[in-house]
Amino acid sequence: MSAEDEKRVILQEVSLRDGLQNESRVLEPRVRADLARRLADAGLPRIQIGSFVNPTLVPQMAGTDELWRLLPKKDGVRYSVLVLNERGLDQALEAGIPHVEIFVSASETHSIKNANVSVDKALTDASRMIRRAHENQIGVTAGVMCAFGCFYEGGVSVERVLELVAALGEASPSEIGLADTTGMGTPEHVETLLNALEKKVRLDHVTLHLHDTRGLALANVRAALQMGVRRFDSSVAGLGGCPFIPGAPGNLSTEKTVETLHSLGFETGVDVDAVRRIGIELEILLSKTGRP
Repeated sequence: MSAEDEKRVILQEVSLRDGLQNESRVLEPRVRADLARRLADAGLPRIQIGSFVNPTLVPQMAGTDELWRLLPKKDGVRYSVLVLNERGLDQALEAGIPHVEIFVSASETHSIKNANVSVDKALTDASRMIRRAHENQIGVTAGVMCAFGCFYEGGVSVERVLELVAALGEASPSEIGLADTTGMGTPEHVETLLNALEKKVRLDHVTLHLHDTRGLALANVRAALQMGVRRFDSSVAGLGGCPFIPGAPGNLSTEKTVETLHSLGFETGVDVDAVRRIGIELEILLSKTGRP
């Protein structure tokens, strides 16, 4: 890693997916497209614009294809969507999305609740989907949900996470993601898992998706930075959480993350004041449209 790369941290904004899927009211695609445009203008280099999932289960994500059509694309910004199955990948390919994120869970119970398939089936499907994405010349982030523990099943072993990462890695995704879906991770756990993982994957090619359920998200960021991780997911105003796990609200706040990174001497290219304004306006908008 060069000296310049050492100080550069890449943030991906996930508020348009994680931050909105728990809200009681669906924001129209044109509203979400405008939010994505403003986030790109604020300097976010990566934006997850939504997901292609069953709109009956997650109505907040309906119209992701329309959002994509409406969104003015900004040079230098990587736009992506989450897909959980072949149908979702088909929709992403049909829409012309340039990057997809494909995750499997380390927890059988969460896998059933989140994707309605076993972990083994999800892994087989994910490997096939990654290869299909490559064949269609689109980028892929492959990752593991509940990598730091599961609300339903408790602790998840480091060995289990490494097995899943190795299996996903056989399909050659462009990067690996680890999601603390339930917010159970601690700095010590982050260090232990990354110590084991770096024997198999370059840590500057790893993305962490952290939840602040127990108020440890920023401490976990610091621990990961010391290990060499330079890619993190975050959400404006800390909005979001997993709709299939009780008591797991709150993603890593984009504003707080940028402020912390800048105070530590890292560079993000993000205008934190602009992001803060977007966060305030988004919270007001959600309040007006029936946020619980």
